[in-house]
Amino acid sequence: MLSKPIPGSTGEVLTCLSSPYLPHPATGLLYLPRFLAKCRYVKQHGALPASYAKNYKRGLDRFLCVHLGIDPTAVEKIVHTAATDAEVEAGLKQLLPADVRAAKWNREVVQRGMSAEGRKFIRENLEKMGCLDRVDQIISVPDLIELDEGRIE
Repeated sequence: MLSKPIPGSTGEVLTCLSSPYLPHPATGLLYLPRFLAKCRYVKQHGALPASYAKNYKRGLDRFLCVHLGIDPTAVEKIVHTAATDAEVEAGLKQLLPADVRAAKWNREVVQRGMSAEGRKFIRENLEKMGCLDRVDQIISVPDLIELDEGRIE
């Protein structure tokens, strides 16, 4: 039987966030729903737990925004000022470029962690989680997120 993360090894775990593999309905961009969920969490709770705050508007959040040519704070502002999901979507439609190059981004995000340095990062995190036996199964940063948040058995 494969190991499961040691509870608390990565800090608090939010299972309410979207999977990084979930596409945004209007654009097809993977990970965008997760970034929006983080923004909503901050709006509702004032901040993310420390385990998530360290990468908020950085890490994959920032990589997505760099791909789109936008500032992550602009996305956060849309979410924080919108009263409804429809308003968020309308704000995103104004902010995002006409061509979001979804296929290019989706390929990049699912391959995050597959470089030599990325494999080292994944291995180090799996070791902290007590899941080193999964080093051949968890091949990307999105996979690591899925494992940590309990979506990979």
